[in-house]
Amino acid sequence: MDAPLDFLSAHRARKPKVKSSTASDMLDLILHVLDEHKAEDIVTVDLSGKSPLADYMVVATGRSSRQVQALADYLARAIKEIAYAPKVEGMSQGDWVLLDTGDVIVHLFRPEVREFYNIESMWGATPAAYPPGPGVS
Repeated sequence: MDAPLDFLSAHRARKPKVKSSTASDMLDLILHVLDEHKAEDIVTVDLSGKSPLADYMVVATGRSSRQVQALADYLARAIKEIAYAPKVEGMSQGDWVLLDTGDVIVHLFRPEVREFYNIESMWGATPAAYPPGPGVS
C-alpha cells in the first residue's frame, strides 16, 4: 500500500510551479520583444473596464508573412518564460497571427491585412493616439 502513495507524492513533486505575472508585466515584455524585433506601428489599447476578454490589446505590423511569423514565435517563447504558453492562431499563413496570453491579446498583421481589417479603430485607437509604451520608440 505504500507504493501508490509514494508514486502520488513523487508525481506531485514533479509538477511545474505555477508561473505568474501581472498584466502590466506581460504588456511590458510584449512591447519590448516587438520593439527589439522591429515590429512597426505598435498600438496598445487599454481594455480594462471595456471588455472582459483581456486587460490590454496590442496590434503591430510585420513587413512580410515571414516577419509576422517570426514575431509571433519570439513572443510565444518570451511569454512562455514568465507565464504559460499563449494560445496562437494563424501562424501557418502569417497574414494575421493572434496570441492570447489571457491578460493581453496580441494581433500581428502584414500591412495590407491590417489596413483591411483596421481592428484598432473598433476601439477608437490609432498609432498616433496610443503611444507604444515604455521602452518602445
